[in-house]
Amino acid sequence: QVQLVESGGGLVQAGGSLRLSCAASGRTFSRNAMGWFRQAPGKEREFVAAISWSGASTYYADSVKGRFTISREYAKSTVYLQMNSLKPEDTAVYYCAARTGANEPPSPYPYEYVYWGQGTQVTVSS
Repeated sequence: QVQLVESGGGLVQAGGSLRLSCAASGRTFSRNAMGWFRQAPGKEREFVAAISWSGASTYYADSVKGRFTISREYAKSTVYLQMNSLKPEDTAVYYCAARTGANEPPSPYPYEYVYWGQGTQVTVSS
């Protein structure tokens, strides 16, 4: 059974940092682009960051550029999202996702990802 499991969420004050992890099991995603998305209450799921299968290319939403960093560790089948200078508007449930096939490019569109984790809550207080 393929699983993506996020962890690392929590409550943090504005200006603080968190590092989210997404661990894959059941199959390898070493050749799949991975992404992070978030969804706040009453809002649609939105793109946060994505990374190519090689790790050579990364992409960010304008709202997090310069504050968040996506990376991946192949030995642990894990993707990370380092979040610095957090703002209250970053409050959301954060999801990691994997694209279906090997070598597909990263994408900002949720519908192009087929594997999803259950999400981890990030709350930033002002």
